[in-house]
Parts: sequence; structure tokens; C-alpha cells
Amino acid sequence: MELTNRQRELCARVRAFVVERITPLEETLDPDESELDEVTLAALVDETKAMGLYNYDVPAEHGGPGLDTVTTTLLAMEMSQHRAGLYVPCYGAFGPSGFAQLYDATPEQRERFLYPALRGEKRVFFGLTEPAGGSDPANAIMTTAVREGDEWVLNGTKIFIGESHRADFGLVFARTGGPGRGGISCFVVETSSPGFEVVRAIHTLRSGTTPSEIRFSDVRVPHENLIGREGGGFALANTALVRIRIPYSAACVGLAIKSQSLVLEHVKDRVVFGKTLSEHEGVQWMLCDNELDIHSATLMVLHAASRADQGLSFRKETALAKIAATEASARVVDRSMQLFGAWGMSKDLPFERWFRELRIRRIGEGTTETQRMVISRDLLGDPHYEALWEVK
Repeated sequence: MELTNRQRELCARVRAFVVERITPLEETLDPDESELDEVTLAALVDETKAMGLYNYDVPAEHGGPGLDTVTTTLLAMEMSQHRAGLYVPCYGAFGPSGFAQLYDATPEQRERFLYPALRGEKRVFFGLTEPAGGSDPANAIMTTAVREGDEWVLNGTKIFIGESHRADFGLVFARTGGPGRGGISCFVVETSSPGFEVVRAIHTLRSGTTPSEIRFSDVRVPHENLIGREGGGFALANTALVRIRIPYSAACVGLAIKSQSLVLEHVKDRVVFGKTLSEHEGVQWMLCDNELDIHSATLMVLHAASRADQGLSFRKETALAKIAATEASARVVDRSMQLFGAWGMSKDLPFERWFRELRIRRIGEGTTETQRMVISRDLLGDPHYEALWEVK
């Protein structure tokens, strides 16, 4: 589990970037801010490009640095360690994300949609969740796409869709066939299309940008905007969602690491009942519990990333990591708030924002309950259960 010299170097560079360039900016921003002005962001992007880490998680064949999953996971842990880091790590300075399905698009589709998005010229939304639910898309998707000649006509509603209010296009999953997984297809839908409507913003615990409800009313999409094969949309969505849960979990761990760092400084200075907080046994045990949560979640996330790099199945490991990271990080932040007392509840410190936003993570990208179902199915469906290692 030792990091390579290259991994240590990259982590150190990203850590310095967060400390020297991002954290000072947040001292002058509203505590709930999620965006930087264009000039400031452009300057930061120039720096990450000079570092060779812009679009750090993009495969080399699409213009990225081609880092392995373990390395991108380590970097995700570093990038999240600031106030807005859970949902907008470094405010997007390391490049956009959220459209891995376009890696499987045709060369023409990649030229029209993927590469402009990677260059930051176009914004993208991911249109999967519907009013009937998001964790079971195979059955919950009711939006329909009916083919008429060289076009598909879309009708339906999507909900809790981020970026849709300002996106140029979206990856929309619609039912083109019968019930179940095989009836879902993926389309690129341009937001300028007649019949596309952002109905309303949905305000949640999350700071900054709010997700939206969007509606498709006889939206016509050219057949050439079908991504992959007809009926192959569920596989596209599921593969990407399983993989994205690794950096999603890693960002949560990053907050826990930063929380522990902040609280370790605080307890050595704060004097209560004649001695520092750090001298009270009850406080020491809380710090130990933090460390237990951080270590266990970190190892589980990196284990899932390692299996992905080895080409092994990592669905169960990713589900385990997501549960561990989201729940353990929430516990660490909660304990840290307790140790900071009233200041921990204030917007002077980042804990209250992290506390709110971490609660969402147990729902987003597949609920905790859904992850438990994934794990159980793998356990009960595998006749040759093995632990992490096999004794020969």
C-alpha cells in the first residue's frame, strides 16, 4: 500500500495548490460559494495545465494524462480538502467531469460533444434520475423515446439534474423498448432543442448550484445522437456509475482527513478545566475514533481502485467503499464539530457546510441501501466466497 514516488510527487503538488491557491481565495468568498469569477478560474486552469493535470482523470487516448485509478483516487482525496471541495473540488480548476459515456461514442460524436466538453467550451448534464427514483434506473425510467424516421421523439421528466439550467447538452437516458435494463438507450440532447424545458430549481442541503427538474415535450433528437447501441443505455450508465463511485468516495475521505487536521491543531490550544482539550482522555478517544474511520475508509477506497486497475471485478468493493467513506466521513466531521464547540456550528469554519453536504452523499450515486443490495447479491451469488486474500 505504499505510494510510488510519482504518486507522492503528484499528491504533494495538488496539496500545495489547494493550500496556496484555493484556501486563500475562500477567505474572501461567501461560505456557500461554489463558483469563481471567469478571470480567476482561467488563471487557475492555466496553472493546472502547466502542471500537466488538467483533465487529470481523462484517459490518454482522449487527451488526458492517462493516470491509473489509484493515482486519480489519491488526487481526488487531495482536491476535496477545502470548504467547497466536496462538490466543486478546486472550483473546477482541474477540468470538467461527468460524461464518461462519451468515451464510448463514435469518432464523430466525440468531435461534436466530448472534446468541446473536455476543453470547457460546452457544459454537460447527466440525465438519469426521474420522479420514480434514481437508484433503480432499470425500472424507474419512464421517459420515452420513440423513433420516427431519422429522429427520436422524447417525452418525460427528469429530476435532481445538476447543471441542466446552463448546459449546452445532456446525456439523457430514455426508454426505447420494453421494461427492464434492455429497454433503455442513451441520447445526447441539446438544450436548445424545442420542447426542452428546465421547469424549476430544487433547493437542497447542498450549497451553491441547485439541481433542477427538466421536462421533454416532443423533443426531437437526430438518430446520430444515439450513444452506443439501441437498448444499451443501462450498461453505459451502470459501468460509469460504478467507476465514478471511487473518486466520489475519495472526496468524502478528503474532508475527513482535513477535519482531523483542523481539530488536531485546535485541541492542542484550547484550554478547558485547566488543561488543553488534548489532555482530556475523552477527547483523545474521539481523535482515535476519527483516525479509525479515516484509515478504514481510505483503505477500502484504494482497494476498490486497485482492483479496477488490475482489471478485476470491483463492483462489490466500490459499494463497500462508498458506504464506508460516506458514513465514516460524516462521523469524523460530526466529532470535529463537537470538539470545536459553538465555533463548529458557525460559518467561520467549513464543518457546517461539510456536515450538510456529506448527508447528501449517502443518497447520491446510489443510496447506501442500494449499495447493500449490490454487496448482498454478490455475496449470495458467488459460490466460491473469498476474503481479501487467499491462503494457499
